[in-house]
Amino acid sequence: MLETPTRAPWTRVPYRWYTDAGVYAREQERIFRGKSWNYAALACEIPSHGDFKTTTIGDAPIVLVREKSGAINAFENRCAHRGVAFCYTSHGNAKAFQCPYHQWTYDLRGKLIGVPFRNGIEGLGGGMPADFDLADHPLTRINVAERNGVVFVSFHDGMEPLEDYLGPAMVPYFDRLFDGRELKLLGYERQVIESNWKLYMENLKDPYHASLLHVFFATFGLFRFDQPAWCTMDETGGHSVMAVSARSAEATEATKGMKSFRSDLKLAGPELIAPVPEFPGKAIGVMQTLWPNLIIQQQSNTLATRQIVTKGPNSFELHWTFFGFADDDEEMTARRLRQANLVGTSGYVSIDDAEVLEFSQKGAAPYPDNEGVLEMGGIETTDQEHHITEVPVRAFWRHYRDVMEA
Repeated sequence: MLETPTRAPWTRVPYRWYTDAGVYAREQERIFRGKSWNYAALACEIPSHGDFKTTTIGDAPIVLVREKSGAINAFENRCAHRGVAFCYTSHGNAKAFQCPYHQWTYDLRGKLIGVPFRNGIEGLGGGMPADFDLADHPLTRINVAERNGVVFVSFHDGMEPLEDYLGPAMVPYFDRLFDGRELKLLGYERQVIESNWKLYMENLKDPYHASLLHVFFATFGLFRFDQPAWCTMDETGGHSVMAVSARSAEATEATKGMKSFRSDLKLAGPELIAPVPEFPGKAIGVMQTLWPNLIIQQQSNTLATRQIVTKGPNSFELHWTFFGFADDDEEMTARRLRQANLVGTSGYVSIDDAEVLEFSQKGAAPYPDNEGVLEMGGIETTDQEHHITEVPVRAFWRHYRDVMEA
């Protein structure tokens, strides 16, 4: 069991939770391979019969493949014979999957269809026992759910429907972006960040840092304390939204407290941040985090999913998938790609986060008996109509404790 912090559980975070190997192992069991719908792919990544994608849920490798019926199947990337990862390319098209070690072969539904020398060699012997049945040795299937072109998987057989998992507070934000239009893949970025995965989830639930850390946000008015903004959580606290509904790059009373605000900086190409309205509602920028491994990004017109892949307690991979819509014209596609320079592995904004998370890990690791403080904006975990708060982070830790201590 996790230790109880000295104050309300969601206002204190022991640093050992970022570094302890036992905590990390429990997370794999309880969270990623537990009762969660984990983001795995966009359906447009595997559009045709036989198209497949490999990915990782927590630290468990899986394969997604589209079968002839159009359905998407998911399997543990593990041969039923000796546990070898049978698929070792990120994307492709296959008529069947064959393990490279002993060439056991499976169809796209995971059924074992071939075992070399199953009956041995006449005159020499060998082979499998007479009662060996191919049907008893399929690939291990994983549950799949899809909503408007976004694919989730779960290792848990008793999952509620995806809509119920997201909940009534999150579904409208999800459907606002994924509204049923056909998605178009624009590209990928990948990076390794030497910090605990939870620090990144915190970061994308933390509006308090945005005006202070990010020179680009504060100076050019993309995401700032003095703008109309709000934070919304689902009832569990695991999912949340941070949103803004107006922008201003003008100096205000609030910018006096932001060292990141630089009145001397000007954009040579202002089209970089010029948005075109395209989604319903008042929000012009939304970051939605879905427990346990997904961030959905709408920053102006650049759209992406960010998938967290854990690599031990002290490291994780971040997989960015940039997308648009099939009916986008060339101008909109160019705009989405241009604005992608704000984020991604070397984005004008996101590069700050990668650096400061590694600072966070280095600071916390030697001091496991100390703890972080989460009291900006109060100690509650309810929705707030401003961004001078850490409320989504507190809600995250409330849900984390519920899951880990269940």
